[in-house]
Amino acid sequence: MPATTDLHHQIRQFFDDFVVAFATFDGFLVAQRYAEPCISLDAQGALRSFHSGQEIAGYFQSVLTTYHGEGCRSCRYRDLEVVSMGALSVLATVSWEILRSDGSVVSGWRESYNLLHSDQGWRVFASTDHAG
Repeated sequence: MPATTDLHHQIRQFFDDFVVAFATFDGFLVAQRYAEPCISLDAQGALRSFHSGQEIAGYFQSVLTTYHGEGCRSCRYRDLEVVSMGALSVLATVSWEILRSDGSVVSGWRESYNLLHSDQGWRVFASTDHAG
């Protein structure tokens, strides 16, 4: 079912907030956007499960540290697609680019997120990197 304008706005705000958290390079702040537990499938087909906020934060801290070492200083998303999956969940897909301080692109990929709405707002409970 296509997303309503209000739902699309909420999910856009979720990703806007994600970009702000990413720019801190603090894994704990990024992890706050994820449900516990959650799962992730990378582009090579590796499936990871995370059972605690500490595990999620540790994973993201490692990723953020690697990105920073590659020259990344921020990120942006584009091409947001939102599909409503009932009252409490959505499928959101975005194209990510991680950026150097001059705005040039370090790398990019497309990723889909299953989000759950809870008392804490929207949280990712599953993510899938698009292969190829």
